[in-house]
Amino acid sequence: MSPERIAASAAILRDGFLEYNRQFAAVTARARQRFEHRDWAGARADAVERIGLYDQCVTASSTELAEKLGDDGQDRALWHRIRDGYADLIAGEIDQELFKTFFNTISRRFHRIRGVSPDIEFVALDIEPIDRIAHPVARHAYSVMGDLAPVLERVLADYPFDTAYAHLGRCAQRMADSLEQQLSDWGGRPIHAIELMETVFYRERRAYLVGRVFGEKRYSPCVIALMNTDDGIRADAVLTRREHIAVLFGYTRSYFHADLPTVGDAVVFLRTLLPKKPIDEIYTVLGRAKQGKTERYRHFFRHLGTVPDEHFVHADGERGMVMLVFTLPSYPLVFKLIRDKFAWPKNMARDEVQAKYRLVFHHDRVGRLVDAQEFRFLRFSRAQFEPTLLEELLEGCKESVYEEGGDVVVSHCYIERRLRPLNLYIKEVDEAAALKAAVDYGAAIKDLARSNIFPGDLLLKNFGISRTGRAIFYDYDELCLVTECRFRALPTARDEDEEMHHGAWYHVDDNDVFPEQFPRFLGLSDAQRAALLAAHGDIFDVRWWLEVQERLRGGGYADVPPYYEDARLPGL
Repeated sequence: MSPERIAASAAILRDGFLEYNRQFAAVTARARQRFEHRDWAGARADAVERIGLYDQCVTASSTELAEKLGDDGQDRALWHRIRDGYADLIAGEIDQELFKTFFNTISRRFHRIRGVSPDIEFVALDIEPIDRIAHPVARHAYSVMGDLAPVLERVLADYPFDTAYAHLGRCAQRMADSLEQQLSDWGGRPIHAIELMETVFYRERRAYLVGRVFGEKRYSPCVIALMNTDDGIRADAVLTRREHIAVLFGYTRSYFHADLPTVGDAVVFLRTLLPKKPIDEIYTVLGRAKQGKTERYRHFFRHLGTVPDEHFVHADGERGMVMLVFTLPSYPLVFKLIRDKFAWPKNMARDEVQAKYRLVFHHDRVGRLVDAQEFRFLRFSRAQFEPTLLEELLEGCKESVYEEGGDVVVSHCYIERRLRPLNLYIKEVDEAAALKAAVDYGAAIKDLARSNIFPGDLLLKNFGISRTGRAIFYDYDELCLVTECRFRALPTARDEDEEMHHGAWYHVDDNDVFPEQFPRFLGLSDAQRAALLAAHGDIFDVRWWLEVQERLRGGGYADVPPYYEDARLPGL
């Protein structure tokens, strides 16, 4: 093939990514207007649209390139030359890692790559991508010489919206009071300077100003959460604790819409706020889910190479009837594979399970659903599997696993952050922690319900506890929309025969739900059950669910703040 044709092929791929980036930026830029006009339905539609852009643009570029290459499209030597030409084309571009991931996606589709093919992919398992990023993130900086409130008033003035701030001075004073209280242990005049990224971060009903606050000898993250209320825009919370920022940028949240000039420099800056958060999760929460997958793959396989004698094992918890779950003990991920056959009483098909995961991927996760990333054709050494796990994989997951030489190829799986199953957690911790977890379990069900998600199976084994102590739902095979359910009160027995009947004497459809029955199967201690009922007993009352359904069907959209209630500022 001529050099001109190779250059034209590389240009198709480069231009494909540039078009994706253009569309991504256009959707992202609408977030400001959605916030200003309180167009929450439009914001949700934008979130779904933006998630779908990557595959759309990959498909468009793949189609154009296939027409260009014809029968030569499977020539690996040719692809090697196209890859090198592509590298030359993007040499002057920022965010080169994103360009390379786009190329790899298309290369893998053309050649059905299993594992890694360094001759026709960009591979850098030993390099941290952000180490090469040197662009400083654009930011506003403020010196604090005296009273903090006027400084914060200037901060808000530097982030104007078409909708005015409500009571700007009082809002700034409440922010100042909160900051000074949170940082009071710094001593003396605690706050010397504030710096915030120029880019505003949007998600659901809030806008966020993200940055840092500096004292004489230390600094802390600083995130100001803004809400657009009936009276105008106001600050809803000021967050300075890293664990609160970690929840805000967590793997159980939907993606931010932030109109970033470059992505890599933002990732570098956010790592200064969240040094323990994996790079892949930062890319993902910024909406760059494909790059997040790339970084997760890169980091995991780099780690895997350092522990050649460690084995994959079954993940802790009860064995799933639909999913087989395994993990590497030294790494905080789980791999979830759909079984070929489901144990009774599960009566769904494989494509139905996959549809549940797609629903979660596109839905507002309100901090209670794990972001499950779909991976295909991962290659592992056979020797790294514990024998009983390998036997079960090869016998029970033949549609997802096969052997090839000395390797095991996983053709389809979901990868999630590993959580401690709630049913195990409450038996391992002290009573105070167990009570707190039981209560947060109830809060999780409410958060999910108000976002139109019914877990289906409310057993504790289907929930996990995060590092920050939050109850998270992670078993999606019976998940459905609240609006699809038929919530019913338990019928009253008409005679002794019905009352003594083994099992249900009344007709039950697949979508029938009886909230009164929930507590019977939870496995909580008396004290844990009492704490749950005291805080969230209404979730066991059919009337509560019917009211939630009515609000959802009427277009109601629950506001679930991504921070604890005690972090919110007092009302104006």
